[in-house]
Amino acid sequence: MVYLDPAPRQAFEAMPVRRGRMDQRREQFVPRVLAVTAGTVVDFPNNDVPFHNVMSLAPGNSFDLGRYRKGQSRAVRFDTPGIVPIICDIHAHMSAYVLVFSHQFFAVTDEGGRYTISGVTAGSYTLKVWSELGTADPKRVTVGAAPVDADFKVERRTR
Repeated sequence: MVYLDPAPRQAFEAMPVRRGRMDQRREQFVPRVLAVTAGTVVDFPNNDVPFHNVMSLAPGNSFDLGRYRKGQSRAVRFDTPGIVPIICDIHAHMSAYVLVFSHQFFAVTDEGGRYTISGVTAGSYTLKVWSELGTADPKRVTVGAAPVDADFKVERRTR
């Protein structure tokens, strides 16, 4: 996950209401990391034969959807910016994250680590990375007319 912090001034103008989706397939959350803006409703459809119970204890975004079967879906509205760890209360090996932002200047990287953050107005910003695997130093970038490239090296967390 790569994002601007702080965000450009226009980031706090009215954001469109969006809807997200985090499936449950083969006892995994898909996608494992979902980024949304505050106010987004996320659907959690169960595509598995076993029942699931999707929940989080994250401050400001805690919820418990209860047990539900294949073919059913339940939804949660995420209003508070922050990192929301998601688990299935029935299957301890199932976990994921919803990252809730107060602006739209963020991107989830693809499998190759590539990302694009569009619509950023000219100016200087700090670009940050969040990863469940480790940390990376923030980078200062200056946005102008040409695209800006910024690479990060995520260092594994040590326990």
